[in-house]
Amino acid sequence: MSWAPPGSYTYVSWAPPWSYLECHGHPHGLYLESHEHPHKLSYFSLFFFSRRSGATLNKGYQMAATSANSLSIRSKTRSLPQSNPYGINFNSQNHLHYNFKSSFVGNKITTTHQQSLTQTQSKTLKVNASFKVAILGAAGGIGQPLSLLIKMSPLVSDLHLYDIANVKGVAADLSHCNTPSKVQDFTGNNELSNCLKDIDIVVIPAGIPRKPGMTRDDLFNINANIVKSLVEAVADNSPNAFIHIISNPVNSTVPIAAEILKQKGVYNPKKLFGVTTLDVVRANTFVAQKKNLKLIDVDVPVIGGHAGITILPLLSKMKPNVSFTDDEIEELSVRIQNGGTEVVEAKAGAGSATLSMAYAAARFVESCLRALDGDSDVYECAFVESEITELPFFASRVKIGREGVEGVVSSDLEGLSEYEKKGLEALKGELKGSIEKGVAFANKEK
Repeated sequence: MSWAPPGSYTYVSWAPPWSYLECHGHPHGLYLESHEHPHKLSYFSLFFFSRRSGATLNKGYQMAATSANSLSIRSKTRSLPQSNPYGINFNSQNHLHYNFKSSFVGNKITTTHQQSLTQTQSKTLKVNASFKVAILGAAGGIGQPLSLLIKMSPLVSDLHLYDIANVKGVAADLSHCNTPSKVQDFTGNNELSNCLKDIDIVVIPAGIPRKPGMTRDDLFNINANIVKSLVEAVADNSPNAFIHIISNPVNSTVPIAAEILKQKGVYNPKKLFGVTTLDVVRANTFVAQKKNLKLIDVDVPVIGGHAGITILPLLSKMKPNVSFTDDEIEELSVRIQNGGTEVVEAKAGAGSATLSMAYAAARFVESCLRALDGDSDVYECAFVESEITELPFFASRVKIGREGVEGVVSSDLEGLSEYEKKGLEALKGELKGSIEKGVAFANKEK
């Protein structure tokens, strides 16, 4: 974060992927503003940094913990305004309160203006670390960074890590991180049922990554069996959990999971999600780069599926409202659709998009945790059972609550551009085939 002169601003993302603070230059001085856009987790960043011994900002200010449960932000030089040490606090009930009773707003600011800032920006948020998350495939390329990101969440009390091998070291490493969640490791089929007891969210990144020259059939044949066996265990041990499917091909593995859950008599379509958040993350990133926009302001809905032409970014529905040439629409859409291939080729056979996938999956997990914790304003794109089209599964924006999917944002399919209408019709055939392939596999293996 750099010092912002009057009339300008800058921002810094404290703790990816879900929050940031913004430092504004104001005619009467400086003040800090906590944001909840677009994914409303402002308390996470403050919680994370309050547990640190201190963090120095690039110019002018220092953030430092004043006790085990509070922090302050103050200037590093006497020439700049000084803050009081009680600006941001956790109390004994794990409530976070922050206000602006500091000279950041300047010595000459009027009483009325100072009161309005304090009234507008003061907020109390409850940090409730009470949810249990299991990651199946935690020792893999996605599983390890995903486990780290989820370990950072203040909403997680227990983090269960499962894999067929090498997970004990991952758990030992993560357990040294000074965040609230307790980490436990589980290895092999014999320990899978214990891993899944009383879990709120099950995340499944297990499987092999796509490699150069690998066909979709090659990927399907291996990962379909992995997803089948893991979902069977979830059905037996945590039938009420949210299930997040990351294992590719998602267009087929989600229908497989649904069929397995039906066979077990525990299928709840509201709690089964194919994680397509990476498509949204890529769309936001590529559009912001192309149009020189502030990334935090960009939100591009992505619908359809999670592979190739089934990925359809709706640039006509993005925020902020931006105009594109036909060439830009084609270029951006193709790049978003082929984002995975871009990474596979860049890694020259040494891996796939593990880090960005972990980042996106962690964002989706955190959104679901907030929904479980009672946040009534949680929206994400996900591949779910849907009636928004004639297809049984479809990715679109959904509202998520304590019981899972509360509604689908059907308005996203209204008023599409001609390019998007054609793309929507073009993807349906391929997506239909992928869904049917998954259903057939699950029923063949009865």
